[in-house]
Amino acid sequence: MIEGVHVRADEDPADIAWKLVAVNLSDLAAKGAMPVGVLLTHSLGPGDERFVEGLQEVLSNYDVPLLGGDTVRGTGARAWSCTAIGRTDFAAVPARSGARPGDAVYVTGSLGLAMLGMAEAERNSGSAADLAYRRPRPLLAEGRALAPIVNAMMDVSDGLLLDAFRIAQASRVTFDLDSATFPVADPERILACVTWGDDYQLVFTAAPDRQLPVAARRIGTVTGPDSAALRVDREIPDLARLGFEH
Repeated sequence: MIEGVHVRADEDPADIAWKLVAVNLSDLAAKGAMPVGVLLTHSLGPGDERFVEGLQEVLSNYDVPLLGGDTVRGTGARAWSCTAIGRTDFAAVPARSGARPGDAVYVTGSLGLAMLGMAEAERNSGSAADLAYRRPRPLLAEGRALAPIVNAMMDVSDGLLLDAFRIAQASRVTFDLDSATFPVADPERILACVTWGDDYQLVFTAAPDRQLPVAARRIGTVTGPDSAALRVDREIPDLARLGFEH
């Protein structure tokens, strides 16, 4: 995570620490894995005590040990990194390449809450949107429940459309999505809600007759492959505007 790119320069260091760990735990959630521990690199500077407070909070909340890491002091924009280590006892870990024609496409939660919360973050309102931005929650239990029955799964970090496109492309299929079914936080800004990112929900495919162990919205069907990896309302979207590109 880089100051000025992934987090604002004036962001509370405690929130930065929480987000740094949480978004990496979200990667484990997409694999149905349980955390073993994290390794962390921290740029020393103003607010180090608050950073440690936030780090203690997130590690305690998810019962995850800090296994090690490094600290560094430098100039310019600060940067942080985290590696989350997990384990799973499933024979087949969900991958982004497993979607099959005929699968239903699902997504959990509400998309766009973090986008709305960024405007509230300075006020620390404590609303669902504010917390979605400052203190995202990795869906570890949900990922573990889904892992045995899904064919493909990812966490939605860079926007629903971009992450759905990545699954479809890796699986060599087409995702036909219906925008009327997207579970968005602001119905007046559907496109923004599904391209802004930072949702950390789970997008996955499964056989349509599968009973799901978690709440999720069906948003489309896997077809193809054809000339496009992604269609929304039967149209091919602008691939340059699907979501957040690193």
